Formats: sequence, C-alpha cells, structure tokens
Amino acid sequence: MADWEKDVREAAANAEKELQRLIAYMNDEVVPDVRRHSSTALNTAADKLRELAQSLEGRK
Repeated sequence: MADWEKDVREAAANAEKELQRLIAYMNDEVVPDVRRHSSTALNTAADKLRELAQSLEGRK
C-alpha cells in the first residue's frame, strides 16, 4: 500500500472517531440542555399568554 493511501485511511479512521465523539457530545450535553431551555421558554411564553388572556378578559 502506498504511503498516501495509508495516510488517507488513517485520516478517515480519525475523522470517524472524532465524528463519533461529536455525536456523543451532542447527545449527552447539547440536546438535554436545549430541551431544558426550550421547555423553560415554552413555560414562560405560556405564562405570558395566560396573563394576556386574563388582561383581555378584564377589559370586557
């Protein structure tokens, strides 16, 4: 096998390992954090909409 072929195979193997690490990081760290912040934002929006609805009912 030529040196450049060996280098390409090693680079591909390293890229695959790094991609697996990135996927694990995204699944373990990023996704749960996004979900946590998304639910907080949705709860805040729901509270504000509830306040708006109560305000509109009070104006009738």
